[in-house]
Amino acid sequence: QVQLVESGGGLVQAGGSLRLSCVASGIIFNIDAMGWYRQAPGKQRELVATITYGGSTNYADSVKGRFTISRDNAKNTAYLQMNSLKPEDTAIYYCNAKRWSALSYDYWGQGTQVTVSS
Repeated sequence: QVQLVESGGGLVQAGGSLRLSCVASGIIFNIDAMGWYRQAPGKQRELVATITYGGSTNYADSVKGRFTISRDNAKNTAYLQMNSLKPEDTAIYYCNAKRWSALSYDYWGQGTQVTVSS
């Protein structure tokens, strides 16, 4: 059974930092891309950052220069280093794992709350 488990969320003051981790278990075939998405109250889920198996990254404009996504392919783990946090970064952060080649899949974690106080 595939599971994505996020950790590292919490409450932080504006300007602070947090590091999120996402561990994928039960996946046999290589994950083509891992990503972080977030959903604030009353808003739609939005992309934060993604990283491919080869290390190519993509960021939302709102987090460029502040957030860094990375992954350890051997451990099926993705990280999101979040610096210079702002109150508008407050949301539930979800991890995603996709494979779009043979035997494709699209899995989501249950989310971790990030709250940034002003």
